[in-house]
Amino acid sequence: MKMQTITVNDAVSQALAEEMRRDPRVLTFGEGVATKRHDLLAEFGPQRVRNTPLAEGIIAGTAAGAAAMGLRPVIDLLFAPFLTLAMDAIMNSAGKLRYLSGGQFEFPMVVMTMTGAGWGVGAQHNHNLEAMFVHTPGLKVVMPSSAADFKGLLKSAIRDDNPVMFFMDMTLGYTPGEVPEGEHLVPIGQAAVLRAGRDVTLVSYSKTVAACLAAAEQLAAQNISAEVIDLRTLKPLDEATILRSVRKTGRLVVVHEAAAPCGVGAEVAAIVSEKAFTALKAPVRRVTGPDAPSPSSWLLEQAGLPQAEAVQRAVLDIVLGAAVPA
Repeated sequence: MKMQTITVNDAVSQALAEEMRRDPRVLTFGEGVATKRHDLLAEFGPQRVRNTPLAEGIIAGTAAGAAAMGLRPVIDLLFAPFLTLAMDAIMNSAGKLRYLSGGQFEFPMVVMTMTGAGWGVGAQHNHNLEAMFVHTPGLKVVMPSSAADFKGLLKSAIRDDNPVMFFMDMTLGYTPGEVPEGEHLVPIGQAAVLRAGRDVTLVSYSKTVAACLAAAEQLAAQNISAEVIDLRTLKPLDEATILRSVRKTGRLVVVHEAAAPCGVGAEVAAIVSEKAFTALKAPVRRVTGPDAPSPSSWLLEQAGLPQAEAVQRAVLDIVLGAAVPA
């Protein structure tokens, strides 16, 4: 398979272009879409690529209606906190009407949005809301970490007959990575084991995957072998991959930028406690962001972001059986 090195932003544009060429029902609109994806506008025209007013509820409602009538819209609401203005259309309409119609309607729509610390955009533009949508029936939720997965998961999301929430960490946009040229699909609901290990399982998603990989490298120097799992999809969750790893290593640390209460880490910990409790050699640990609004200061953002050192300390704590000083 021939590979190319492109950024996450380019991988997203490539996925959109390929799917729009493949299926004339695919269109994209939202806040700044035609401006930042002018190459798509030039190729497909304003009927399929367009900017909208800053009206998230109307954008999402239009997408739900278009999806119900047979189109496959991909909408961009920019920053994740803006999703709160589109909850009714996403949760009550797109998420539930397929069930309420007895399967008569499909809602093949993708909702793209950015989140994550690193740009200093402040609390009203940065809030990791992914767990809220994991808790919503009828929705699928993906949050990739690599350029290849951004491309492959976006193509799969566009082809899915259910609404898919597609979260993009804003600091990953210009991160380059190797991506297969041409057709490349990543199945929704399938995690990836990025590093094999025997002593502890590190489960993460989005940009904190990098912190886990860095921590695993540091731990290897101390003769501790860490297995690193990138969830990629948060709903449906790949329970089998998580459980298989924990039954092998006996220890689990879950890492994510979102706050701990009722987060994805809590769900992973509950699944392991229910289905692999006897395999555990130590309590499950979570390394997360603070339960607080995001600051505008870049330095304060970084202080609240799970770093490799914090992941390493959590692992040493449960492997050595004693708290490791910060």
